[in-house]
Amino acid sequence: MLKGIKLRLYPTKKQEQQLIIMFGNDRFLWNTLLAGINQRYKNNPSFKVPTNRQMDYLLVPLKSEYPFLKDSDSTSLQVVTQNLYQAWKNFFNDKTHKFGKPRFHSRKAAKQSYTCKSSVKVAAKRYVRLPKLGYVKTSSTESLKDCKVKRYTVQKEPTGKYYLSLQVEFENQELKPIGKVIGIDLGVHDLAITSDGIKYGKLQFKQLEKKARKWQSKYNRRLHGVTNIVESHNHDKHRLYDLDVQDFSNWQKARKNKALYQAKIANQRKDTLHKITTELVKNYDVIVLENLKSKNMMKNHNLANAISSNAWYMFKTMLAYKCNWYGKQLIMVDPKNTSRICSNCGKKNHDFDNLTQSQWLNIRNWTCPYCHKNCDRDINAAKNILNRGLKQTNIQLVRD
Repeated sequence: MLKGIKLRLYPTKKQEQQLIIMFGNDRFLWNTLLAGINQRYKNNPSFKVPTNRQMDYLLVPLKSEYPFLKDSDSTSLQVVTQNLYQAWKNFFNDKTHKFGKPRFHSRKAAKQSYTCKSSVKVAAKRYVRLPKLGYVKTSSTESLKDCKVKRYTVQKEPTGKYYLSLQVEFENQELKPIGKVIGIDLGVHDLAITSDGIKYGKLQFKQLEKKARKWQSKYNRRLHGVTNIVESHNHDKHRLYDLDVQDFSNWQKARKNKALYQAKIANQRKDTLHKITTELVKNYDVIVLENLKSKNMMKNHNLANAISSNAWYMFKTMLAYKCNWYGKQLIMVDPKNTSRICSNCGKKNHDFDNLTQSQWLNIRNWTCPYCHKNCDRDINAAKNILNRGLKQTNIQLVRD
């Protein structure tokens, strides 16, 4: 089974220069091939895009014409041709208009990366050996033990930090059955609520979000200011040199700090979700989750911020692949009316039928008019989700 591992890299100054060269070579190859295909397609609309193998054949004459391409790992150049072929294939075969026409890559992009299919060797506890780079210091190599690396990506983030993302092959580690089942309701006020009555609070990073908004505002103001200066200066016919936005250190500082705080928020959110999902998978054999269409719900501007902050999609994705890793079962069910049906008697409360969505969301507790049971809205929904999942799979729930 394939698994992703991400490590922090600490390259030397010399290795950083080599990384810049390799980022640039991949970008140059992509843009050169794309320009040639665009020109041929413009001259002949019936022109067929070269296949992946045909693009690989072009690498030999291109390396002869541009010797600096030899400074990159040959497999990284092959990955570029594969990605370009796949991009054109998606463009021509797409009927949903989801994929656009392949675009040129800019050297000014905040993120720079290259991908290889070469082998990665663990040299020591905190060192790996990468082609063309040699021994590079990393955060840790313990997670790479007994793993076969299929491919890897070296990436420079907008924060200026370097990361090594590896796709490795490993054997599944199935956990012993525990005999417990759980239903989970995803919420706005809380991230997740279980049928056992446990509530995982909303993901909030107030201080970091405040600083991120502050630097985002500074970034926008400074970008607007330097853009006007650059346009005014470059419009002068008697100028001695051209200016570029990248020449202004004040704007670059704002961009880096903005990216830094946004990365901190993303990392903390991901770390919290990893801890919650790992705890759920290790403590339960069957997990039943509501199949919410978060993309459609994001259209509601009153809920969009809370939904994106709680990262429902990431939560579901983590649960899915961890259940697959550890041999647990994940069941997705329709969430319709799970909050309005009493989990005790199974009857729907029609007193809420005429309420608006905002009015309904403000109701956190209600009493069933049939069995008079007091229901916590979210816990009741989690119990209904569990019952629906068990009915789908014919699993018998033993109640205490």
